[in-house]
Amino acid sequence: MQQRPGIQGPPPGCPAHGNTPLYGPQFGSDPDGHYAHLRTLGPSAPVDIAPGVEVELVTSYDAALYILQNPASFVRDSRRWNALNEGRVPEDSPALPMLGYRPNALFSDGAAHARLRQAVTDSLATVNELQLVRQTQQSADYLISRFSSERLGQAELMAEYAQPLPLLVFSDLFGCPPEIGDRVITGISGIFAGTPGADQVLAEALGELIARKRRYPAQDLTTRLMQHSAELTDEEVLHQLVTLLSGGTTPLSAVIGTTSALMLGEDWQTDLPVEDAVNQVLWNYAPIANYAAHYPTHDVELGGRVVRANDPVVISFAAANTDPRLAEHREQLSAKAHLAFGAGPHACPAKDPAFVIAVAAVESLLNRLPDIEVRAPFKDLSWVPAPWSRSLVALPVRFTPRAVAHAPAQQTEPQATAPVAAAVGTPRPASHGTPKPKPGLFSRFLAWTRGE
Repeated sequence: MQQRPGIQGPPPGCPAHGNTPLYGPQFGSDPDGHYAHLRTLGPSAPVDIAPGVEVELVTSYDAALYILQNPASFVRDSRRWNALNEGRVPEDSPALPMLGYRPNALFSDGAAHARLRQAVTDSLATVNELQLVRQTQQSADYLISRFSSERLGQAELMAEYAQPLPLLVFSDLFGCPPEIGDRVITGISGIFAGTPGADQVLAEALGELIARKRRYPAQDLTTRLMQHSAELTDEEVLHQLVTLLSGGTTPLSAVIGTTSALMLGEDWQTDLPVEDAVNQVLWNYAPIANYAAHYPTHDVELGGRVVRANDPVVISFAAANTDPRLAEHREQLSAKAHLAFGAGPHACPAKDPAFVIAVAAVESLLNRLPDIEVRAPFKDLSWVPAPWSRSLVALPVRFTPRAVAHAPAQQTEPQATAPVAAAVGTPRPASHGTPKPKPGLFSRFLAWTRGE
C-alpha cells in the first residue's frame, strides 16, 4: 500500500502497525482507501475503532447482509462484550458512548426488542407525510431566512442549515414546548460535539417533556410512545426518544449536506430529481459509516477468520455499499437495496420519514436559493475524521442574498398553567426578577413561525 506524501508512520495494515485504525486525520482524509485495503484481508478484518478498542469490521455486502439478517447467531446486547467485561476497554474511550449498552430497541434482542421496536414503529406510522414535508419546509425557510438576508451572499451550510434542520423537525415531532426544545437541541448537539454534561442536559430535558405529556397529552410522538399498548415506562420512553434523536438527526444532517454538495457540484446532471441524489448518497456516502455492533452467540468463521463468541462484529455500511463485487449487479438491484438504513430485524424504523425529510430539505434549499453554488469542488471538501459517520466538515456556498418570508403560524399545544417539575414533580421556586435566559434555536424558530 503506497504511503502518501506528508503522512508519517507505516501505512494501515502493515505488520509494524497492527490493526488498521478507523479514526484520526489519516482515516478521515481517505476512508475509501482504508476500506479498499481491508477488503484485501477478506470479508472482515480486525480494526481499532478507537484507541485500544478492537472490533471485527465487516466490509463485504454479502457478509454484512448475512449478519444483519441472522439474529439467532448475532445479537445486539453489548453487555456481552468480552473486552469491556474484562476491563480491556479504556474508561474514557470515545467508543463507549456509541457501543455501550442502553435499554432501547437498538441494544435489545428477542421479545424485549420486539416490544420496544413495535412501540416505535407504530408511533412513527402515525406521522403524516404531508405534514412532515410542511414541517421540514417551515424549518428550512427559517434557517435560510437567518443566513440569506443577513450576510453578503455567503454561508456555511453544514453549521447553518444541514445540522440544525433535523433538530428543529424532531423537536416539533416530539411536541416540545419552546424552553424544553431549546435544551433538547443543546443536549443532543453537545453529545456529538463531546461537550461535558451534555448527556445530563438531554436527559433532564426529555424527563421534563415526559412529565409534561403525562399532564398534557397531545398529538405528538412522545405522547404516542407513552400511550402505546406496550406500556413503556417513563425511562423506556426516554431511551427510545434518545435513540430517535441520535440515530435520526446526525445521519440526516450528513445526508442533507452531502446531497446538497453533490447536486451543486459540476458533475451532477441537472435534470435528475433530488430523490436520485439522496439515493446516490445513501449508496456511496452512507451517513452511518461503521456501526451496528453484533456479538456472536458462538465462535463463527468469517472468510477463514474465526471470531470468538461475544467479540464485537461491526458493520461497515460505507464499505458494504461500495463493495466492488456489487458493481456488475448494481443496475439489477433496487435503488433501496443499499444498507444505509441497515437490514433485518434492526433495520432503521424511521427510514421512510428520514428520506422524506432529506428530500424536502434539499428541495427547499434549491427552490429558495436558485443560484446557490458551492465555493469548492466536491472532491476538495473535507470529511469528519470519525469512524461512525460520513459527514462533511463544512460546506461553503455563495448565492444572491434575498429575504425569506416567515411561514404561517403553526398550531402549538396548550401551555401548562405552572412549570412542570423535572423528575420528581417538585415545583420550581419562583424567580424574583431573575433575567430570562436568552431564547435558544427552537424558541426563536417558534417565534418566527408566529411572525414575531
